[in-house]
Amino acid sequence: MQKVENGKFVTVHYKGTLDSGEVFDTSDESQPMEVMVGAGQVIQGFEQALLGMGLNEKKSFTLEPDQAYGNRDEEQLHTFSREEVPPEMNPQVGDVIGLQTPDGQQIPAKIAQADDEKVVVDLNHPLAGQNLNFEIEVKAINDEPTQQMQPGCDTGGCDCSSGCSC
Repeated sequence: MQKVENGKFVTVHYKGTLDSGEVFDTSDESQPMEVMVGAGQVIQGFEQALLGMGLNEKKSFTLEPDQAYGNRDEEQLHTFSREEVPPEMNPQVGDVIGLQTPDGQQIPAKIAQADDEKVVVDLNHPLAGQNLNFEIEVKAINDEPTQQMQPGCDTGGCDCSSGCSC
């Protein structure tokens, strides 16, 4: 029986939940995700869980923050004076905005606090500090990719802010 190993293209159905039971991402309503194992396309713990699995094998596992998106880092909270915020913006707590780095990259930031004097943005990944519970099923193991990556999805699965799919 063929097993998942580094260099293989693995098609997997998945469901990711938080300890509260909230589903943060799933392939239930879409096609399964395909990843090249060993290429760093998914979070490390997810990739490690795939290794050694066989075709149609199912597995449930929990990733602690250090195996997923890390722990929350309070140094990733940044405060801007209201004068630094473009006048046409009306940031509300919970909004996700794009900030531009000095080298031109866009990074997502969540509005943590907003008042008349300042805006505080949180640059932590939305799933940082959370245990991630997964149920997965290997649907295919191939030597070549069978799916095309979606435009704008340069890492493919589980690195995106939604959790697993772009």
